[in-house]
Amino acid sequence: MSGKKLSPVALDMDRPALDAVPEAAWGSDYFAELIRATGVKYLALNPGASFRGIHDSLVNHLGNRDPAILLCLHEEHAVAIAQGYAKACGQPMGVFLHSNVGLMHASMAIFNAWCDRVPVLLFGATGPVDAAERRPWIDWLHTAKDQGSLVRDFIKWDDQPASLGAAAESVMRAKAIAMTAPCGPTYVCFDVGLQERRYDAMPPLPEPGRYAQAADPVPPAAMIEAAADDIAAAARPVMLVGRVSRSVEAWNDRIALAELLGARVLTDLKTAAGFPPDHPLHVGPPGAFLSPPQTEALRQADLVLSFDWIALEGALRTAVKDSAHPARVVHVSLDSYIHRSWSMDHHGLPPVDIGLNGQPDDVLPMLLDALRRRIAKPRSEARLQPAQPTALPKADRLDNAAFAATVRHALEGQEATVTRLNLGWPGDGLRPRHPLDYLGNDGGAGVGSGPGNAIGSALALSEMGRIAVAVIGDGDFLMGNSALWTAAHYRIPLLIVIANNQSFYNDELHQERMAVLRERPVENKWIGQIIRGPSVDLLAIAAAQGARTIGPVSEPAALAAAIGTGLDLVRSGEICVIDARVEPEYDASMKSGMAVDSGTGR
Repeated sequence: MSGKKLSPVALDMDRPALDAVPEAAWGSDYFAELIRATGVKYLALNPGASFRGIHDSLVNHLGNRDPAILLCLHEEHAVAIAQGYAKACGQPMGVFLHSNVGLMHASMAIFNAWCDRVPVLLFGATGPVDAAERRPWIDWLHTAKDQGSLVRDFIKWDDQPASLGAAAESVMRAKAIAMTAPCGPTYVCFDVGLQERRYDAMPPLPEPGRYAQAADPVPPAAMIEAAADDIAAAARPVMLVGRVSRSVEAWNDRIALAELLGARVLTDLKTAAGFPPDHPLHVGPPGAFLSPPQTEALRQADLVLSFDWIALEGALRTAVKDSAHPARVVHVSLDSYIHRSWSMDHHGLPPVDIGLNGQPDDVLPMLLDALRRRIAKPRSEARLQPAQPTALPKADRLDNAAFAATVRHALEGQEATVTRLNLGWPGDGLRPRHPLDYLGNDGGAGVGSGPGNAIGSALALSEMGRIAVAVIGDGDFLMGNSALWTAAHYRIPLLIVIANNQSFYNDELHQERMAVLRERPVENKWIGQIIRGPSVDLLAIAAAQGARTIGPVSEPAALAAAIGTGLDLVRSGEICVIDARVEPEYDASMKSGMAVDSGTGR
């Protein structure tokens, strides 16, 4: 999507009344300066007494600038916003979490950021470590011996410094580790006793430039050459484009590589846009699971070139069922550096003949150069053609196809980023032509992250002149809707289209599957799933938090008009929510993937 850009919108940030900036005198003043030294522009938080000292310092010592506070109504939304911000721009946002209770609230969103491999700087606080300083009752409840252990299995690193000097090292290390590939969240916990202690002198602040993350590793030249030999010799190569960056140069290089090799290309909807799905070499449609054409292309491959594909082993096993895939496999990824034993987010162990340890976008030009020395001219004459306009569907309801086509039709000519898609979205319903056209799912595949992720992405995208559009399910909205207040308060421009089927439809399909397998009544699958009787007024929820609302709409022409109006509101700095009443159904590849039975693999 490209075309009409979003004009710069001034965020409505809260500014304190200060005659002069007071000198640093409290431990929390120093901690606030350390956070500023990381370079984060925003700090999302839900207030808590455990960091009341730092909160005061952020406002009355730093003037609520660099970083500026984004007030959130729930800790989970604060982290989700930070994740969405990093997904769009690749830079971390700071988040403050109140003691152990706020950290527990945030844990689902932290898991998402971990699985999504995005950098987030998490800051927390604990009641006074010195028991003699604790207030009765509340400080005891909000003090933990090892607070970081709550999330240690799905963050990259954590620390609880015991002095100001130690905190300087902790914060610099946290930033460097979060930004070192594979990226991920880090957590630093500040003791209330240190925050609220007065100091006559402060340690010197570190020089941030001297604590940068290490350069990403690249494979040795000999391995690149060996991989190029194998790839050039393949008759039926397949490229799997997984977690890659938002770089336009890398996007163009992937297209050039596919055309040079005549390779068939697979993408999915779990990850952000990495290759145009309407390119003739792309096999589709993409989805959460492999579609039948993708499975067949992978089955026929004699070489698989994977660029950090999520669940590579599962994809290969899907293609050949229970046998080992005979193709040579070249896997470009650093993901094994972050694998842990608590969570299975590393997926199955894939057969890899040549493992190239590096970021896909760093290794890509090296491979492309080596292959151009082996292949005189592109093996495929297929080229990406100008995008064809999408006709507005002539339908009287919003089934999967009509819903997707209407959204695509309404966004044509806009420089818009789809921050995420609902589970029922059809794989051929999105046709990105730019790496920022689509940002992928949330990583952890829970429910409730959509609104927060969208707001964080919208914040970053507004600085790039792009309109943020989130297409989310009604269940996702119901769990994450209070994030909307943050967007309304700070005037973060965003359009949300709710694909409202008034059901936890994902689980309707699971109940249908159980009923079929157990020869029980399928017609009872709706019990415990349907969100009707009464139907929830989603627009009233959105309006109560300051969002503009449109709908409900239930046919293509009305939805297209609603999106047009919504885009106008977004350009003026509003958050707008549309209730689109869609049919309860899923894309074919999603239904097929869900039909696999646990324990049988069938």
